[in-house]
Amino acid sequence: MSVLVTGGAGYIGSHMVLALTDAGHDVVVLDNLSTGMAWAVSTKARLVEGDIADQALVGRLIKDHGVDAVVHFAGSIVVPDSVTDPLGYYSNNTCKSRSLIESAVKGGVPYFIFSSTAAVYGSPKSVPVRESDELLPISPYGTSKLMTELMLRDTSAAHDLNYIALRYFNVAGADPKGRSGQSTPRATHLIKVACETALGKRDHMAVFGTDYDTPDGTCLRDYIHVSDLVAAHLDALTYLKQGGDSQVFNCGYGKGYSVLDVIGAVEKESGRKMDVRLSERRPGDPAEIVANADKARATLGWSPKHADLDLIVNTALSWEKHLQTRNA
Repeated sequence: MSVLVTGGAGYIGSHMVLALTDAGHDVVVLDNLSTGMAWAVSTKARLVEGDIADQALVGRLIKDHGVDAVVHFAGSIVVPDSVTDPLGYYSNNTCKSRSLIESAVKGGVPYFIFSSTAAVYGSPKSVPVRESDELLPISPYGTSKLMTELMLRDTSAAHDLNYIALRYFNVAGADPKGRSGQSTPRATHLIKVACETALGKRDHMAVFGTDYDTPDGTCLRDYIHVSDLVAAHLDALTYLKQGGDSQVFNCGYGKGYSVLDVIGAVEKESGRKMDVRLSERRPGDPAEIVANADKARATLGWSPKHADLDLIVNTALSWEKHLQTRNA
């Protein structure tokens, strides 16, 4: 299969490219390198620097490479930033996704995998959340992703394009073989920030909100290892190729950990006590969100292999140490 991966030089995208090339697929990566790293892209894939909204470029890549599937990761992902810059998020996540979908339709691409988010649920009334639960995003980030899901739904009904939207919960960890990890400077992912702090890259870290209605007052999240997440994408591609219809799936483990749980796990794994400072809540953060991923397991045959917080932290910390050596 020939696959176009947008945002394939980024954190999750680079892991997807590794998984695709490991499986023997032909891969072309389209990334504007605004946050991605060219060196993170597998040497078995072709990297093209450019924008997903450049329809002439995308159309040429689809034609020249005989693209069978688009796996779409490119976009902006920081929830608080989306609150202060909603138009930027609607431009990057929604408008540009619309352009990419149109290019896929014009190029006759039959399969499309979309990187969606648990943020489409907002602050759910009950957890774990199911795909059929009410969609009430509380941040422009979540809304921008939901709008793309709706565009895919309507486009699939009108054209020969079948899609899977995967709603990610909190992605963390790194490739167990040490080939890629979360490398973006100034990243906001909790486990990434905690690992940087444990290794002295940051002199302290903040906990945003300690008064939530949770056991220890901090936010609860469902952390999923990046390798299990990309495995769900591979399963989704297989499902579509075998004639599966368009679907939406949650990707998480069904267990929540608090911010303080994560900090404790990083301190235990690193053997270092961190300077942790308590701060006010951030806008757009729900108190608790945990996945019910039974549908993905049953329909896609998805079987996670890294569902352990300590393992996630271990791979993330190992990657952070690698970056220290690489950047020294």
